[in-house]
Order: sequence, then structure tokens, then C-alpha cells
Amino acid sequence: MTGNHGATIRVVVIGGGYAGSLAANHLRLRAGIDITLVNPRPVFVERLRLHQFVAGTHGAAIGYESLLGKGIRLILDSAVRIDSTARTVELASGPPVDYDYVVYAVGSTATTPEAVPGVTEYAYPLGEWEYARRLRAALGAASADVPVTVVGAGLTGIETAAAMAEQGRAVTLVSDRGLAPAFLEPARRAVARWLAHNGVDVREDARVTEVRPGVVVLADGSELCGAITIWATGFGVPDLAVRSGLRTDPLGRLVTDETLTSIDDDRIVGAGDAVAPSGRALRMSCYAAGPLGIQAADNVLARLAGIEPKALAVPFAGSTAGLGRRAGVLQFARSDDTPVRLFLSGRMGGLVKKVGLAAPMWGLRMEARRPGSVPSMTGFGGRRELSASGPEAAVNR
Repeated sequence: MTGNHGATIRVVVIGGGYAGSLAANHLRLRAGIDITLVNPRPVFVERLRLHQFVAGTHGAAIGYESLLGKGIRLILDSAVRIDSTARTVELASGPPVDYDYVVYAVGSTATTPEAVPGVTEYAYPLGEWEYARRLRAALGAASADVPVTVVGAGLTGIETAAAMAEQGRAVTLVSDRGLAPAFLEPARRAVARWLAHNGVDVREDARVTEVRPGVVVLADGSELCGAITIWATGFGVPDLAVRSGLRTDPLGRLVTDETLTSIDDDRIVGAGDAVAPSGRALRMSCYAAGPLGIQAADNVLARLAGIEPKALAVPFAGSTAGLGRRAGVLQFARSDDTPVRLFLSGRMGGLVKKVGLAAPMWGLRMEARRPGSVPSMTGFGGRRELSASGPEAAVNR
């Protein structure tokens, strides 16, 4: 696709995660688009598998050579600012990259609250590749019988605690929001039964006020002894949109309209965890990132073709907590991501989780081989219901 004067259209995709990589591959549906993917790491990180990586049961890094389609240029660098006037993406170490359109897919990041003393110094976040490698090294250096404390009982925390327990480690799971807050009570009980059966000590309604070497202090003054403290309480987003002068929600996510177009600049299209359509973000999840990546690419292609982009529609079906390598709990949900009383547990839930872990990479490789292989969700069910989601949903991936 070329512009009005026959010039090649330049699209820069910022972020090489689930949303950004799919968007870059999908853009190849049209000829004449120069696609550049900017990513700080030389490998694709399967964030869904980071708990397996730290437990040593599965890898979580894949080379981009098998994931990106022919003709996509990969720049290993960090974007530090989008200059929407000059239409350039400024990089940390390389020269600026010119663009006609930007796909903003910077994803989310692990967070450690500075308000809790000792978290930064003594706890191990999990939500990013570098953190996961550090945690894996610490676990590898510790004897198998040292206790582990996992703070945060959303899906990430549950899966991490389960992976540690399956290794035979003594695990305490702590949360001030209760176990699996995105699940309804019947599904929560199924998770609690598995954890109890596998020796995980679950402390609900327990707020951590301090982390010390080998000790977690709770609000009631009690102390939990644990050689390693894993922090899994939520996610934040990079501040690229803020540094670029674009409007964001309170968490820092790029505010877009329902077509994922920035409300400040129709040359910037968002996708994935770091966007808030109409200021009401979807749940931070791979489940949403893939469809949003495809839609962001479709948005750009529609504008180049002179067609009005469609409103987003991500039909949620539920969320799954993996419990070790063989079990899991699937909480079904309505299309607006509100849970219903139906759930699956045990080996059947584990099978669903196994398929859910493999499906994103299968779809990404298919899209790299043949653009358009992953169907677009645009127009599915019409305009989405603008139900509240908020940053608290980020702990339930």
C-alpha cells in the first residue's frame, strides 16, 4: 500500500510482545508497507510461562526469527519518546525512526510498591524476563527445603505458588484481596482445595507491611519466615505515552477511542495491556492482547484504504489458573469478562490451560507464515459494553 504520491507507508510497531508481534505480522496483508518492530530484547518472552520458567519446567524465550514474517525489520532498542509533530520514534541508543503510523504495543511491567519497605531490596518480582531470570537463579542457589513466600493471590501468584509446591517446596501464599478475586466462590474453593492438598499455606486478608531478609511482616504484626519472597501483586505500564505528551489513564495507559486510535493523534494506534479504550481498559491478559494486536493492524489498513476503522470487540470467555503441570481451574465468563457460576477444575481445567499456553505462539507463527491466518474480532457482537476494569484486574491474567 502506498500513499497518495506513491511513497511507501512506514509503520513502526513499538513492543514485540503478543500484541505487537501479531500486529506486525498482520500488517503484511498489504504490500508496500515498510514495517519496523522496536523491541528492547532479542527474544520474544512468553510471559504466560514465566512461572514455569522459574520452576524449571518450561522455557519462556523464543527467537524472533521463527515468529516474524518476511520483510519485518527488527530494531533492538527502547523507544523513549514519540514525536507526533515530526512523526519520529526516538530511541535510547539508535537514531530516530520515521513513521506514518505507530502501533503502540508496549505491554505491561511488573511493579513493586515503594510504599512497602524492603520490597525493592528483598522481594523478587516475576512479571518480566529479567526479573524471572534473577528469581530462577535465586531458587537454583537455594536448597529445596527452604520456605518460599508468594505475595499476591491473583492468577500469577496462584500459578507461581502451585509451581513451587509441585517441586516440593514449602510455600505460603499471602494476599489482602483474597484468593483468586476474579473467580466466583465455587471456582475459588476448587483452587483452595488443590493448594491445601499440595501443602500451600494460604493467608487471605493478610496485608504485607514490610519485607526483610528472610521475613515478611504482616499488618497484624505477625511474621512469615521465607528464604525467598516472590512479589506477584500486579502490573504497571511503561511511561512512554506520558513522556510523549499523549493522554493517559491514571495507570499511564494510552487513552484511545473504541477503534484503538489515540484521542490525541489518529496516526497512533494502541494495542495490548498499555491502552485504555474510552478510558476503560480491558483486563491485562494475553487473551485480550492478541485480538487487540490484530485489530490495531486492521485499523491502520482500514485508514490506508480510506475505510472507517471498526470498534473493538473482544469476546471474553473466561480465565484459567494453572495448578502445576496437570491441573487447573477454568472460570467461565460472559463476553464482557464478568464471571458466571460455571467452571472446570482438575485435569480438564489443566488441559484447557495447556491449550491456552500453546495457542498464542501457534497463532503468531501462523500469522508470520500467512498473514490473515488469525481472524479479526472486529465487529464481533458490535460495540463492547464499557464495564469497569481498572488496574486491579491486572493481577488476574
